[in-house]
Amino acid sequence: MSDDHTHVQEFFTARAADWDSRFPDDGPAYAAAVADLGLRPGDRVLDAGCGTGRALPPLRAAVGASGVVLGADLTSAMLEAAVRAGRDRYARLLRADVAALPLRSGSLDAVFAAGLIAHLPHPEQNLRELVRVVRPGGMLALFHPIGRAALAARQGRQITPDDLRAETNLGPLLHRSGWNMTSYVDEDARFLALAVRRRED
Repeated sequence: MSDDHTHVQEFFTARAADWDSRFPDDGPAYAAAVADLGLRPGDRVLDAGCGTGRALPPLRAAVGASGVVLGADLTSAMLEAAVRAGRDRYARLLRADVAALPLRSGSLDAVFAAGLIAHLPHPEQNLRELVRVVRPGGMLALFHPIGRAALAARQGRQITPDDLRAETNLGPLLHRSGWNMTSYVDEDARFLALAVRRRED
């Protein structure tokens, strides 16, 4: 396992038990972001880096009983927290690395990813893996329940020009990876970039 993986696992393992209690008011933001993804009943969707599974209930509501919801995370402690919260009722949970998903190519209609991009060791390569598992024309949502400026202020840091989530960086990164960004919102209350998988890739 790479040092990158070890760091991510250590970071989230240490925070899994009280993760939800640290962010108790994020539910509506997750539900709104899922709504913007435009899922339909019967769709197949992956929550990539699902953590404690806060997106899983609205994802299940969007695709209905006939749809498929998967939640994948690298950190066992986060998946265990999802089970304790009862969110395994809404999805099949997988301990998996988003860099090498145990899914067939083109098997999904959409991917939802909250807070994921900052933790990807190789963003372009990892986003290409998400392209692989999504059908042509399928959707990707990169979400965070707080905007870039507000998050930086909370963490006592400044936004730097190389921030991957900056629109000028994220759009080209997504394009190189096989996605076309269709919308971009970066407000204090949320960050949400939507992209579509290009049909020629």
